[in-house]
Amino acid sequence: MFLHCGQFQLDLSRPLVMGIVNVTPDSFSDGGQHLQREAAIAHAQRLIAEGADIIDIGGESTRPGALPVSVQEELDRVLPIIEGLRGAPVPISIDTCKPEVMRAAIAAGVQMVNDINALQDVAAMNAAAAGNVAVCLMHKQGNPQTMQLQPRYQDVVAEVSAFLRERIAAAQAAGIARERIVIDPGFGFGKMLAHNLDLLRHLDKLRELGVPVLVGLSRKSMLGALTGQDANHRVSASVAAAMIAVQHGASIVRVHDVCETVDALKIWNAVNL
Repeated sequence: MFLHCGQFQLDLSRPLVMGIVNVTPDSFSDGGQHLQREAAIAHAQRLIAEGADIIDIGGESTRPGALPVSVQEELDRVLPIIEGLRGAPVPISIDTCKPEVMRAAIAAGVQMVNDINALQDVAAMNAAAAGNVAVCLMHKQGNPQTMQLQPRYQDVVAEVSAFLRERIAAAQAAGIARERIVIDPGFGFGKMLAHNLDLLRHLDKLRELGVPVLVGLSRKSMLGALTGQDANHRVSASVAAAMIAVQHGASIVRVHDVCETVDALKIWNAVNL
């Protein structure tokens, strides 16, 4: 299986690592660390050197309780980074739900759109479809301001699967080839610990939808709930969670700690491939 990502064709015969570059003052783990252009570009280049297969740039925090930022503020944060990474040896992804940001980022050279709203905004769907980019369609319940207040499911695996099946069909109907589509169950986005564990346990059910599964568990609060560690001391738990996700069928893991995850995957690949 290959993921068509702009001019890149990513071979999914081995699990891939997406490195996170948050250009925000308030992300839950690394907010403010890479807000300046030079720091963000240097961080992205370091993640590429450590083995990241994709770099995901975000200019708006989506942590629980986060407040939205304006289109212009988000553009001011991300465009200088995207332009500074032009010609990078790996695809650059934009983590946004705003159609205006998608269009500007695609024009600036990104090869992937990572949308927590799964392109439910018609303008966002059209923006992604018009570019020769991969798309990541994520499930969430509610919005960042309210999503962790009281999320409820009858069957979280079945409900997430049904939503993502519908979004795959909508993307294809809009002209986005299946080879350009990735899905993300949205760990921590309107899900309690039991929901997250159930999804991780049954990740293979999402693989049955026939497109690659991306998983973002890195440093999330569910790992803190299980280990008692704060966000800056969850590297070991994050790597363990990434390996479990891969074992259950994830094709891409989205992580802060690229070097440690890449090393762990080298062991996994040696045993399993």
